[in-house]
Amino acid sequence: MDPRIVRTQPIPGQKPGTSGLRKKVRTFEQTGYLENFVQSVFDTQPELSGGALVIGGDGRYYNRDAIQTIVRMAAANGVRQVLIGRGGILSTPAASCLIRKYGTQGGLVLSASHNPGGPNGDFGIKFNVSNGGPAPENVTEAIYARTLTIERYLTLEAPPIDLEQLGTQRLGPLQIEILDPVADYADLMESLFDFDAIRYLFDSGLFRMRFDAMHAVTGPYAIEILERRLGAEPGTVINGEPKEDFGGGHPDPNLTHAPELVAMTRGADALDFAAASDGDGDRNMILGKGFFVTPSDSLAVLAANAHHTPGYRNGIVGLARSMPTSRAADRVAEQLGVECYETPTGWKFFGNLLDDGRITLCGEESFGTGSSHVREKDGLWAVLFWLNLLAVHQQSVEHIVRNHWQRFGRNYYARHDYEGVDAEAAERLIDDLRGRLPGLAGTTLGGREVAFADDFAYTDPVDGSTSAHQGLRIGFADEARIVYRLSGTGTEGATLRVYIESFEGDPARHDLETETALAPLVAIAREFAQIEARLGRVAPDVVT
Repeated sequence: MDPRIVRTQPIPGQKPGTSGLRKKVRTFEQTGYLENFVQSVFDTQPELSGGALVIGGDGRYYNRDAIQTIVRMAAANGVRQVLIGRGGILSTPAASCLIRKYGTQGGLVLSASHNPGGPNGDFGIKFNVSNGGPAPENVTEAIYARTLTIERYLTLEAPPIDLEQLGTQRLGPLQIEILDPVADYADLMESLFDFDAIRYLFDSGLFRMRFDAMHAVTGPYAIEILERRLGAEPGTVINGEPKEDFGGGHPDPNLTHAPELVAMTRGADALDFAAASDGDGDRNMILGKGFFVTPSDSLAVLAANAHHTPGYRNGIVGLARSMPTSRAADRVAEQLGVECYETPTGWKFFGNLLDDGRITLCGEESFGTGSSHVREKDGLWAVLFWLNLLAVHQQSVEHIVRNHWQRFGRNYYARHDYEGVDAEAAERLIDDLRGRLPGLAGTTLGGREVAFADDFAYTDPVDGSTSAHQGLRIGFADEARIVYRLSGTGTEGATLRVYIESFEGDPARHDLETETALAPLVAIAREFAQIEARLGRVAPDVVT
């Protein structure tokens, strides 16, 4: 079975962002679009020839078609073996788990994460390297450079493979393994957490929870782990069937896009615990009875309590957080006597720190938390971590968090997203702010003294690589902070994210509403950036 050489030409706009290449489905359906990008991966990653590759995605529209295309191209490019989740399903953390467990040379993860799906929705693809994590910048830059010069791709003329039948198939010299997408990941979770203690929590009959899979990839994982292995009552997992359009919903686990779940935690019949995960399973939202845990607080609480779980009973060697994430984790690291690294946004920046043994836990404010068990953020892992803590402490979610604030202080925190704004206007806004930062230190904004103002740049302590222009920071003498950043996860227009943070060490002031506590800083952030005048927005689209 000889490879077929198909002539092509470069297609503009195939530069991967922090989470791979994301575009509208109709863009990926263009002739040669997916093929050009995949061939550029094969052309720049020679270890894949004769090697093994994991393939899978979140089940969104175009997932199955893309897998068939990739398998034919993998065979034509000399890949020895591909491992595929049954039905084409693999959560992003499960894909990382398989890459690491089976020692493959990488993986192609098909997802646009928390973005909407369906024929008119979004699709995405990213290459994960052999450590199981997203490709670092030198790899993505090489892939992008190849897309600018590509002149041909290789494929085979072959019928579709059967994605539903577990076992081995062949396509010419390529060995295709269709695996249970859940089993290996579920086994890993069982090795990290005290399943007996969590099982007792459910058996007590006094604990009620729901997990919202948002008709995305974590449904099968949550049903297997929560309902089958841990004994949670049937129906604990809601919206558990993966659908190509996520049931018409927006698979982003936050207070805006999961209102039904939030409502279940309020009122006279409120649940004790609720959680949700996103399209590809790498994000999480944690809720208690009438209580929302910010992702920044969640990372800090998990770090402070890691020794209560089997997988982390010896404590943690270090922490890392993305720069926009609140500094709550920094305070935990200081008391534990370990390092806390501040990185740019993008999970790939944690990879070197994890591989070098510098950190155990890491997280981002965008509802992502993870650890050294894989090289991706992991939504269901975070949920199980919280269940383990609830079983150990025998306290409510709110009680655990308030105890944490009593010990470490409270970081009031919010993120304001202005979505789908004019990209050029947003770029001009950021450029103007960047030009105003020098000399800002020592002045006052809204009556607050500015301690520092900069454009965040990062030097990797492991390999010395640098990343500039990662977000604009304004820090105040009272430990408050404002951060401005343009997001790269959308597919249309631009998203301006504004992060607002204020520290409160006095326990008597830990009961303020977040909106109230941050109102003065929000006013400063909007006025200083002239958001309404420049972007025509009087309020953010999403507040988390």
